[in-house]
Amino acid sequence: MGIKDQINQDLKEAMKGGEKTRLNAIRAIRAALLEKEVSIRVGGKAELSEEQELEVLMSLAKKRKDSIQQYGQAGRNDLAETEKAELDVIETYLPAPLSDEEVQEIVRDIIGKTGATSMKDMGKVMGAAMKALKGKTDGGKVQEIVKAALS
Repeated sequence: MGIKDQINQDLKEAMKGGEKTRLNAIRAIRAALLEKEVSIRVGGKAELSEEQELEVLMSLAKKRKDSIQQYGQAGRNDLAETEKAELDVIETYLPAPLSDEEVQEIVRDIIGKTGATSMKDMGKVMGAAMKALKGKTDGGKVQEIVKAALS
């Protein structure tokens, strides 16, 4: 079952169960997926690949994380809690993130393959690392680990 099918099924369950926060999050996911579909449509109907669906979900999760941080700084914990609840729902559709150790291992492997030796090679390593780790972990964490490995 694809992400889209799972979301439609979960939407029905959330409606029946009266789960308002979950329902809002699922509706936001559906809208974002539909928007992405429409943006790539040429002529007729377009189907998103699994990778494109994950990109949409990761984008939604990043927006929620940014909002949580901003609301927290503004002292609006009520709004931050709502965003956190929606983020929790969105994350159920994302693959489990890699551990720091797994990311470090992949980064070390990339550094070995690219022959990187210093911070001058950061761009080369980051490009390969982000490609290899897309959808598997946060970009900020990758950058942190690459910096530590090249320092």
